Amino acid sequence: MKRVTIAAILMMFFTMNTVGIASATPSSVKRAKFEKTGHVFWDLPVEEKLVAFTFDDGPDPTFTPQILDALKKYDAKATFFIIGEEAERYPEIVKRQAAEGHEIGNHTYRHRFRDGYSPVLLKKELDKSAEVIKELTGIKPSLFRPIAGYYDKEIVDTAIEGGYNVILWSWHQETRDWSRPGAAKITQNVISDTRPGDVIIFHDAGGDRSQTVKAVEDILANLYKNGYQCTTVSDLLYRSNSLLPAPLR
Repeated sequence: MKRVTIAAILMMFFTMNTVGIASATPSSVKRAKFEKTGHVFWDLPVEEKLVAFTFDDGPDPTFTPQILDALKKYDAKATFFIIGEEAERYPEIVKRQAAEGHEIGNHTYRHRFRDGYSPVLLKKELDKSAEVIKELTGIKPSLFRPIAGYYDKEIVDTAIEGGYNVILWSWHQETRDWSRPGAAKITQNVISDTRPGDVIIFHDAGGDRSQTVKAVEDILANLYKNGYQCTTVSDLLYRSNSLLPAPLR
């Protein structure tokens, strides 16, 4: 009886600590810290049935136009985090994105994560990419998505000092389309747990994105059937009444 009691107490202690750890993981603690800056966002909760489609790594001459066609069919707006170097290669696609009411965000000029980015280098990358975007669209970008979603204090502070909001994505809306799991899998990942204010990540370049194109078409059909609409990240920022305090210290 004594052994059972001790075992039960140990099990209770282990369970309580496990729950505590699960509710305050390093990732969630880090996220909460950066959310307090008012400039780093994952979700943008709103009352309306609105979500933001975001696309990284473009433009691509094959797949970006197909995605634009799908968005146009549903009068959907999206935010494209483009690479400045690629925008220079395919300027007409960027001009089309802007002309059709989509938002252009900054995803650095070269997208070379493996090289690492000091604050000085990141500023140069952001500035150079911003110049390209402004030249093509007439608008200086105000949103930045870090390469591979990696961020730290230096990256965030550099972005904020440059006038950017740092946009990640909803944790439950990581489509992993870059791994090409199949259009049906990408679609199911999104529609199985859609919530107002979701920021959904896709990739329109960087490889064969035919699965992404098909998934985007199917997701749009499903969301609109269920009363959802797609808007830009900046529109969600405005509707969610997000505040913009000082940089992280």
